[in-house]
Amino acid sequence: MEESDLAEKQDTYDATSIKVLGGIEAVRKRPAMYIGDTTIRGLHHLVEEVVCNSVDEAVGGFCENIYVKINMDGSLSVIDDGRGIPVDVHTETNKSALEVVMTVLHAGGKFEHKSYKISGGLHGVGVSVVNALSEWMEVEVRRDGHVYFQRYEKGEVKSPVEVRGVTKKRGTKVVFKPDAEIFEVTTFCFETIAKRLREYAFLNKGLKITLTDEKTDKNETFKYEGGIKAFIKELNEGKEVIHRDIIYFEKEVNGTIIELAMQYNDGYSENVYSFANNINTVEGGTHLSGFRAAITRTLNNYAKNKGILVGEEKAPTGDDYKEGLTAVISIKLPDPQFEGQTKTKLGNREVQGFVEAVINEQLGTYCEETPSTAKAIINKGIDGARAREAARKARDLTRRKGALSSANLPGKLADCSSRDVETSEIFLVEGISAGGTAKQGRDRTFQAILPLKGVILNVEKARIDKMLGNEEIRTLISALGTGIGTEEFNVANLRYSKVIIMTDADIDGAHIRTLLLTFFFRQMIQLIDKGHIYVAQPPLYKVTRGKKQEYIYDDRELQKRLITLGTDGTVMEFVNDKKEKLDNSKLGKLLQHLAQMEEYTKILRKKGMSLDKFISLRDKKSGSLPLYKVTHKGEISYLYSEEELEKFIKKTEQEAGGELEILEEDDAIETVQEKKEGAIEVIEYHEGKEIEKTTRAIESYGVSVDAYFEGNTGQKPLYKLLSGDIEAFAYSLNEVLAKIREIGRKGMEIQRYKGLGEMNAEELAETTMSINSRTLLKVKVEDAAKADSIFSILAGKDVQRRREFIEKHSLEVRNLDI
Repeated sequence: MEESDLAEKQDTYDATSIKVLGGIEAVRKRPAMYIGDTTIRGLHHLVEEVVCNSVDEAVGGFCENIYVKINMDGSLSVIDDGRGIPVDVHTETNKSALEVVMTVLHAGGKFEHKSYKISGGLHGVGVSVVNALSEWMEVEVRRDGHVYFQRYEKGEVKSPVEVRGVTKKRGTKVVFKPDAEIFEVTTFCFETIAKRLREYAFLNKGLKITLTDEKTDKNETFKYEGGIKAFIKELNEGKEVIHRDIIYFEKEVNGTIIELAMQYNDGYSENVYSFANNINTVEGGTHLSGFRAAITRTLNNYAKNKGILVGEEKAPTGDDYKEGLTAVISIKLPDPQFEGQTKTKLGNREVQGFVEAVINEQLGTYCEETPSTAKAIINKGIDGARAREAARKARDLTRRKGALSSANLPGKLADCSSRDVETSEIFLVEGISAGGTAKQGRDRTFQAILPLKGVILNVEKARIDKMLGNEEIRTLISALGTGIGTEEFNVANLRYSKVIIMTDADIDGAHIRTLLLTFFFRQMIQLIDKGHIYVAQPPLYKVTRGKKQEYIYDDRELQKRLITLGTDGTVMEFVNDKKEKLDNSKLGKLLQHLAQMEEYTKILRKKGMSLDKFISLRDKKSGSLPLYKVTHKGEISYLYSEEELEKFIKKTEQEAGGELEILEEDDAIETVQEKKEGAIEVIEYHEGKEIEKTTRAIESYGVSVDAYFEGNTGQKPLYKLLSGDIEAFAYSLNEVLAKIREIGRKGMEIQRYKGLGEMNAEELAETTMSINSRTLLKVKVEDAAKADSIFSILAGKDVQRRREFIEKHSLEVRNLDI
């Protein structure tokens, strides 16, 4: 886009564009009204609200790059190169438009379609709600050649809108840290955010979105020139498609843009995603209803006109045309009507007619111009109709035999005595032998056991009629009581609240677990959506030290236990110092802080700073650590607050006789430009406050944090660790952690379990089945597209692709937890 075009568009977006409808007093009291809930789902809704504003800039043609970063201190940054939020005075409130947007509910530039014709955030509550639910938020606007800054805490303004020098760039940078007083969990999930950003990139051709996690070094960039056609290609990757070309069209009707891409594969599952104004409408809505109705009508009309349907052949239904369908429908409209602020279902009635008309016209034309593809799709629908009829007959036959009736439960099911569904649970156990052990160890009041013999049918490659011919599948369906198939499945008939998959922790167990999860994902997805499917976690190790034994569930936990066991009964004395020694309780807490310091060392190293250097920069009076590293004309200064940074910039500009350009580390989205002479370079240490808290916590135990680095082998030790007859010396606090791990390993016996059969009934009950001590993983589908891809790889026909996937991820995961 030319600069002149951007400048012309930018002229119409100023303080007059912002309309005020209300305040934010109730947001912190009732956050669920605005973000759905305060669980991890609500937490990630905050990210979406902020990113959505940047995406809306891209939809309007003002933004080409978005940069999202999960910061070390738990905050999150979103940077774009859009127009930047207006900062001039808003006449109705006599405040900066930036402050109005960030602190006033129902204030924004999206109500009158002057600044934004199409937008995902039309309620005007998004970013102000994020502000209200954040411990703190900082916003930096690059606009009109200047940098503007404002800070907020829990939605309240903490600094006026300040001018921080000049800049060649434009856009908005929002940094916020979720408030732990509001949210149950405040740790962002890279995969959850990546899934949504990938969708945004698919839906907006050419938009580049970068996601970085400081803590893990994960980094992904999303940019798709092919738009939703590229989305379809990725969704069908590794699957056999029945037509090579991706059916695609885009058309505008009465101001509503309708975009569709679709392709059929030879599988039996449907994979359809619907979007409205870049919002993933997971519950569908009128656009999806119009799409489904139009597909069936258009294809059947073509089949009848061309004589593909002959004789008494029944026309395929909508369910038949779902088999193997991969599709993305995206619409953009001026006034979407969503269900609630979380926007999961579209309600505009007129949209259904628009979508039906467009698909009838465009798909009809496509069928006429590409008859071979049309015939292949229709024949697949006809095959689906025949299979549906075969499945009906198979169900009738098995029902007459009583094989699917919950009144005739399978003989190998050891049912529970309770009939209270809410408290009852069933274990699907790998192997008859392990099933027998589980029966002995269960609480027969509410725990049922269903042993599964051998490897169950791979439903990825089978229709319902074939599934009903498999004994293990019929047994499973009968035990659960829900029925199967779109016509008969009813989640309300589920006989147990928890369905728990319990397999060995080896490759065979992983295989069976994958096949069971494939069955539930493809045939009973509602059980996953409603939270009924779980994976049991049998231990990997039994650790014995003295008379104490523990069960360990993964290697990471084993490392943590080394510290716990090394601390048990251990005291730390200060050599040549009369300070009171630390008992095992205080020592354990100190070690937690020392482990945190190890993480800080890694993070600071990425910024070219060593931890000991950073600690040495503490302010002598306050003990504060620097928040900024500022470089000007080769000279480096460390600043400890926003106020200090503001003063530094103003003083430097006065000395220079004019405004100076501000360059920041997070400006990753900018193109490489020549630095203006005398520019001020600023690096922010987001982790500074967290490190400061940790150092103060360490020093509360009577040690100086400087001792974390002091001492080398050969000099006098600073600390003595006593644990029974074990005596160890450490020359620094950093070395204390390593010595404790060594102590933890001494006298330890580790038994690694290879399967459920190695445990007796008592051990199996204690570690894996008892509600008081077990660990269960609830199976969730956070990213349906990714889950579909994984199951296609693990249970599909492409052996080479499956081998590559396993080789790549074998060391990363122990249990498949979608």
